[in-house]
Amino acid sequence: MAHCIVPAAEEILDKEFPVLDHGFVRLVDYLGSDERIVQSARVSYGSGTKTYRQDKGLITYLLRNDHTSPFEQVNFTFHVRMPIFVARQWIRHRTGRVNEISGRYSVMSDECYRPDPEHINLQSDDNKQGRKMESVDPSVAQEVLALLEQDQKRSYENYQKLLDMGIARELARVDLPLSLYTEWYWQMDLHNLFHFLQLRLDPHAQYEIRVYAQTILEMVRKVCPIATEAFEEHKVGSTTFSNSEMQALKEMLTGKENPLTGRAKELFDSKLN
Repeated sequence: MAHCIVPAAEEILDKEFPVLDHGFVRLVDYLGSDERIVQSARVSYGSGTKTYRQDKGLITYLLRNDHTSPFEQVNFTFHVRMPIFVARQWIRHRTGRVNEISGRYSVMSDECYRPDPEHINLQSDDNKQGRKMESVDPSVAQEVLALLEQDQKRSYENYQKLLDMGIARELARVDLPLSLYTEWYWQMDLHNLFHFLQLRLDPHAQYEIRVYAQTILEMVRKVCPIATEAFEEHKVGSTTFSNSEMQALKEMLTGKENPLTGRAKELFDSKLN
């Protein structure tokens, strides 16, 4: 099986793509492409044995029907710089392989994340882990930013004082804020990367991780444009229905009322909307 070189991917290799105020994503390396997916699925060697249309049809079929192993043949390595609170959400995707900067060995930088005013929102009334869509009043946003800047500055100044006293780096770092930027090398195969993106591109995901997911999606598109198109068509924004929900759909299509009630009806209605 020949090594896959994708010209569009080579153009962005090792380039930093800015995210948030001090973050970035950089594609360090990739292994495989759309071609590798179809080669793996057909267990064949060489190229040119099938047409573009047939390759696209095969990749779409595989993705739509959750035949995942051919997508695992494609791997990506990213260098990512993000706030610590974003990293702690990110690391829950345990199928990735991570090597993160260590505050035990390195002196951490003083760069912290502060949101743009339009992304400062009140707590959502109906989503315990999310925020409202509307931004707060500009005066409130400025007050929030001032508080964040004040605490971040004080925390880092104390960190520096502890280091100057000779306190071990592993202890001096303990009071640094979650808004501080960290960075890591992150490697993941395409199947699990698509799963990460499906969750983190969802409108219910936190804004600060969504923008990283969107940047990564565009990088993946350079390497595997056919697979990415199929992913966007069949996975992003898609939903699944339970057995009782499918029965409700069938009845509604015949003109009957929705038989679901209570919480089951609320969840069903949210999927339709």
